Amino acid sequence: MASLEGRTALVTGASRGIGYWTALALAKQGAHVIAVARTTGGLEELDDEIQAAGGSATLVPMDLTDMPAIDRLGGAINERWGSLDILVANAAVLGTISPVGHVEAKVFDKVMAINVTATWRVIRSVEPLLLKSDAGRAVIISSGVAHSARAFWGPYAASKAAVETMARVWAQETRKAALNINSFDPGATRTAMRAQAMPGENPETLPHPSEVAEKIVPLCLPDCLETGRLYRAAEGRFFDYRLPE
Repeated sequence: MASLEGRTALVTGASRGIGYWTALALAKQGAHVIAVARTTGGLEELDDEIQAAGGSATLVPMDLTDMPAIDRLGGAINERWGSLDILVANAAVLGTISPVGHVEAKVFDKVMAINVTATWRVIRSVEPLLLKSDAGRAVIISSGVAHSARAFWGPYAASKAAVETMARVWAQETRKAALNINSFDPGATRTAMRAQAMPGENPETLPHPSEVAEKIVPLCLPDCLETGRLYRAAEGRFFDYRLPE
């Protein structure tokens, strides 16, 4: 795998799960990782692991419901590094597994605020920095339920469908730039969110998030030329959104 030496990567939701392991994997490839998460303890643990692997990170404890803080993030990155090479928009919450009509308004609003609005706000904050990179790469973490419309997963499924569509629009808008944007469906993964959603499932039957992270890293490399597509980890390949003729 090509090196990411000298490149800067922003990872949201980096204190645990797929975000944690992706941040670590990017750092091991040489990227300086800007790790964003609400949980300071998880970020500090990540920093220890990155340093032990010979990498470097900048920790940004942030609640992604703090929209003005997201707006300031882009300015802070610009002042320190001048550009950004990689965005992995991973942060998300599940909400509740229940019929659409039974979801509490505050739960629905939180899922949309973190999964959709905050993701858009991060994109808006760092897009000028990604466009300064000679090979900007953005990976938007999605989910299979964005397409399967699985019963009782309404808010989460809708939020992931929204960010996938937003990624596709963004990719169309930047086709002439050196910025490539793809969505990534990790599939069922051994995370706390998965355990919350499927409490009866044996986690040992699922891939560890470190395995999923290793499939995200290639999408962040300068030699990944795909854009506006969906990568499904379970199948190990890209998919077009257009239906076959």
